[in-house]
Amino acid sequence: MKPAEPARQRRFGRRKVCPFCADKTLYIDYKTPSMLKRFISERGKIVPRRISGVCAMHQRALQTAIKRARIVALMPYSSSTAD
Repeated sequence: MKPAEPARQRRFGRRKVCPFCADKTLYIDYKTPSMLKRFISERGKIVPRRISGVCAMHQRALQTAIKRARIVALMPYSSSTAD
């Protein structure tokens, strides 16, 4: 038999606020890769909503903008390092 394990504790942090809803001057545009890089992992993948804190409406717009920037060659499809 295993010794009794302590019960798992769930941590509920503060809900992340969508940066685009909070600051109305920010807008999503595929021609600004410096802003879009905040929402891409170091591997080149699009960061999910639950991690980035972006609302559903803006996540869809971000996804489209990132994909357009990749097509126009403003952003890479994957990371530059090969494993």
